[in-house]
Amino acid sequence: MLVTGGAGYIGSHTVVTLIEKGYTPIIIDDFRNANQDVIERLSKITGEEIIYFNVACQDSFRLKGVFGQFPIEGVIHFAADKAVGESVEKPLKYFENNFGGLTSILELVQEFEVKNFVFSSSCTVYGDPEVIPVTEESPVSYNSPYGFTKKVCEEMIEQFVASCPIVKATLLRYFNPVGAHESGLIGEEPDGKPNNLLPFITQTAAGVRKELTVFGDDYDTPDGTCIRDYIHVVDLAEAHVAALENAMNSTENLMVFNVGTGKGSSVLEMIKTFEEETGIELPYKIGPRREGDIKEIYANTDKVNQTLNWESRKTINEAIATSWKFEKYIRELRK
Repeated sequence: MLVTGGAGYIGSHTVVTLIEKGYTPIIIDDFRNANQDVIERLSKITGEEIIYFNVACQDSFRLKGVFGQFPIEGVIHFAADKAVGESVEKPLKYFENNFGGLTSILELVQEFEVKNFVFSSSCTVYGDPEVIPVTEESPVSYNSPYGFTKKVCEEMIEQFVASCPIVKATLLRYFNPVGAHESGLIGEEPDGKPNNLLPFITQTAAGVRKELTVFGDDYDTPDGTCIRDYIHVVDLAEAHVAALENAMNSTENLMVFNVGTGKGSSVLEMIKTFEEETGIELPYKIGPRREGDIKEIYANTDKVNQTLNWESRKTINEAIATSWKFEKYIRELRK
């Protein structure tokens, strides 16, 4: 199974799950958003030698050599830029990487007749939804250049499989991944200032950040802060493997699933839970709303629960405990 972006946050956890399920993952990553020592840590966790290639998805010539070297049964495509705020500031960066990488990979999927393709999409394709929870039939829109790229990539894949019917594609629209592997050896390690909430919380607790900024407390929610569906990254990794296995036995060429917990938690709830779980008091301040953020979103997960026989099992407390374990590990490692 070829895993683009396999050294990244979600990709690395999916590599572990693939190995646990008896598959051989092949990582494609140019390490622009990941550290190369993740490969060594994956070997420690799995006890296996990790096959990887330091190559960008747009490098079709080198990628063709990888596709020609292995009998690839499926591709999981994670590789993309993924920060809402940055996409507002640098939309062209997102267009070049997210559209270009997908196009190159699909060309090789077609050439080498790879039958199964899983795409890392996002709940950002729902924009600012009027009805919560969102289902796979909810209106699709976007609220940022990042969301726009995910929406267009989904449409690219839909049109591609219509022209190449041997390929079965699955679009996984997942919500807010959190947590880390129970070993504490892999987790979310942002390059520079975190864009996601939990890494900012753990970095603040570790003293890397002076304080946490809560972007707005005047939303129409119970405590005034944004609500998100936080899904443990290990559960999310298992959903990718379930999607691959489902595609192998399905007659459908295009399948779409929400992947979340079906429950929403606010920013202040996450802060309070972290403090209760760790006993550490977090310094935070209320700042202005952040451009591109929406008030509230969480998933209706009926379809993924029933079709893939998958459901989230891990709690917010487990996500926080493992994230804090990883944060302490990575601070020691980077000394």
